[in-house]
Amino acid sequence: MNPTISTLMRRPVHSAGMDDSVADVEALLADKHLTWVPVVEPARGEVVGVVSASDLVAFHAQGRDAAATRAWQMCSYKPIVVDAAMPVSMVAALMVERGIHHVVVTDRNGIAGVVSSLDFVRTFVPSH
Repeated sequence: MNPTISTLMRRPVHSAGMDDSVADVEALLADKHLTWVPVVEPARGEVVGVVSASDLVAFHAQGRDAAATRAWQMCSYKPIVVDAAMPVSMVAALMVERGIHHVVVTDRNGIAGVVSSLDFVRTFVPSH
């Protein structure tokens, strides 16, 4: 049996707006204990990119100003977006093929959830 990616996705989805400052994105990550968030174009709700902890490390290594820089200026563009009905094995293969750690999951209503490589690892840890 090959379950769908919706069985691994995390909800609720916390996202950043394109015009949020990098400082705001960092505060969101810290407040919600996240390692990444999708960056969303607010008018259409379309995912335009993602900001991950590693993106923020690179950003600060360049000495850039987190208060003056907007999320759209530093996010990783063209994130992988998959349908909630896609089989887990196909999503895993896509993540390996593209060398990525995060995917945004959508359904007919928009963003349904998010999945990271850590979510795949969690499937091997017995619940407590």
